[in-house]
Amino acid sequence: MDNDAERVEALRNGKAPFYEPYLQELLEANNGGGKLVFTTELADAVKHAEVIFLCVGTPPLPDGEADLSTVERVSRQIATLSDGYTLVVEKSTVPVLTGTRIHATMQTYSRGRDGVEFEVASNPEFLSEGTAVQDYLFPDRIVIGVESKRAESLLREVYAPIVEQSFTWRPKPTVNRPPPRPMLMTNRSTAEIIKHASNSFLATKISYINMVARLCDEVGADVAQVAEGMGLDRRIGPHFLNSGIGFGGFCFPKDLQAFVAMAERSRCDFGLLKKVEAVNQQCVAEFITKVKKELWVLKGKRIGVWGLAFKANTDDMRFSPAAAVVEGLLEEGAEIRAYDPCAMDEARKELPQIEYADSAETAAADCDALVILTEWPEFRKVDLMSLREKMLRPLILDGRNLLDPKALRDLGFEYVSIGRP
Repeated sequence: MDNDAERVEALRNGKAPFYEPYLQELLEANNGGGKLVFTTELADAVKHAEVIFLCVGTPPLPDGEADLSTVERVSRQIATLSDGYTLVVEKSTVPVLTGTRIHATMQTYSRGRDGVEFEVASNPEFLSEGTAVQDYLFPDRIVIGVESKRAESLLREVYAPIVEQSFTWRPKPTVNRPPPRPMLMTNRSTAEIIKHASNSFLATKISYINMVARLCDEVGADVAQVAEGMGLDRRIGPHFLNSGIGFGGFCFPKDLQAFVAMAERSRCDFGLLKKVEAVNQQCVAEFITKVKKELWVLKGKRIGVWGLAFKANTDDMRFSPAAAVVEGLLEEGAEIRAYDPCAMDEARKELPQIEYADSAETAAADCDALVILTEWPEFRKVDLMSLREKMLRPLILDGRNLLDPKALRDLGFEYVSIGRP
């Protein structure tokens, strides 16, 4: 159920509302036949369901707290519409104790009607944009926070096909069948904290390696090799140790702020996470400084941009570091021509004042510099020899450390990356 009628109609017609690998195929494989039904009527959804997943937005408020107004409103509506037992499952990322407030709200607005009973569980999602379908079908773990055996039994039944890997549709090319995935059962508050703690820890790893990259820049060390050396330690692991212009997207920035806010409300000092956020915000400014150092004066300079989405394999522009870099270059008077494989339509809404190219090569043609801001794999496949001839000055500033420094130098490029000599 969604109150966006245009989106619901598109889904009924088998059209995914945004770009995500395998999502369109998954929708087409399950649409029709009554197995998957879309509606704008909450009453229809509530009457149909024994288990209801709340997947509404929880955007940040100015003070960093999560805006729970939609969660509260939908909870009230479900309470007034339900006529039997309903298990409401938090799928949205919410602060700890939100489940307690949802349950109390439902008890209040159900007005004690006979036969109406509610339970609330927490089932945080751990999907990454760009790999969300595979993350769901082949999860690292399934976390479920419940307060009763009945709720636990229902959610074990819901997730049985995932745990047992008994579902029939699979992404193509076929993903190798993984080992059985653990289902972690906790109480509700523990599950709520696991989500925020996980995202905040991953954000910390990113800011940490970006901080190390700054030191590498100053002393001539190679942050890629530093990260490799760290990642070989099984206690650390190699993931989320890629230096660049910082993390973005809708989850990490808002979840980090919300975790700090809820900790302060509980009189806990999360100063470490404040520093993580500060380091991340500095990454964009420091990259723009690198561009200014190479070009001296940015006013009137033509700069090609590769990548506008906050990461590869998505068209999501929310809190995109790439967009922040473009805005910073515009403020300095630069002229921007940009290309992104998937995010151009979304980018035009946010950055209408820049020029858009129909290919990576066109974006860089006749430019004083090229900046790489999103780590799309296709950028590695561009004919660099041909690209060098098309650029006004063969200068590449790589904000994602996507390309090989030695290969670029051998081709005659001036090449600047993050934390690599």
